[in-house]
Amino acid sequence: MSERDRYPAGVPCWVETLQLDVQAALDFYGPVFGWDFTGPGSIPSKTPGDPPGQYFVGRLKGRDVAGVGALPDRTQRPSWVTYIRVDNTEDVVKRTKHAGGRVLDGPVDAPPAGRLAVLADPSGAVVCAWEAGTREGAQLVNEPSAWAMSTLHVADTEKAKAFYGTVFGWEPEQFGPVTLWRLPGYVGGEPTQPVPRDVVGVMAPIAAGANGAAAQPRWSVDFWIDDADAAAVRAAALGGSVIVPPHDTPGFRSSVIADPQGAVFSISRLVRPH
Repeated sequence: MSERDRYPAGVPCWVETLQLDVQAALDFYGPVFGWDFTGPGSIPSKTPGDPPGQYFVGRLKGRDVAGVGALPDRTQRPSWVTYIRVDNTEDVVKRTKHAGGRVLDGPVDAPPAGRLAVLADPSGAVVCAWEAGTREGAQLVNEPSAWAMSTLHVADTEKAKAFYGTVFGWEPEQFGPVTLWRLPGYVGGEPTQPVPRDVVGVMAPIAAGANGAAAQPRWSVDFWIDDADAAAVRAAALGGSVIVPPHDTPGFRSSVIADPQGAVFSISRLVRPH
């Protein structure tokens, strides 16, 4: 278990899902992960005349683990988003533009929690920068029913290496078919994990689909779970879809799930060697 009260710049610090029907999302994620929720806070609507949307914080063992809120633009699709801690959002916006990315929104104040900017890397994968006020980020990670890691899925990995190095100071290291994002000097994760403790994320290449077109570049989120098979059954019973059934990978038993509104996430049970 890792309890976190602070995050240095360059470290992913928070995940949230924004949904069309917030209450339906709470009714799904609460039973799937055993979360309770505090809130609601509010999210400004981008549709003129619409009232602010609700925002709730999922909690586990009394500590914040993830956000569930209303989509400010109801033409968008529900998804999970990863936030990366920064010291100054304006500086990150400048580096993003210089490195070939786009600024989709912000910097925007979200008082008193913090300040954010929504960014797209050169491939179009969306990630958020977070300048903390009262909320640093997830207070509990690397534990069953808590967030463990986010992964960038992109075709042009070389361009991604240049972008994330410039914007967040990450250094890439090849690890089999994937790339590990390392932040020198950072100590996170768990002592027994199979990768260095300065690893802050993962990048996996995406191949062309059956029609020759590459899949949509994206950041995905993974939550540890105590029983991947039981959680997949539970998610399906609550209206979700099991996109990839539980299966064994080196060190994990994992599954990919879509919630009832289509936001995709993965779950993984850490399998420790006997």
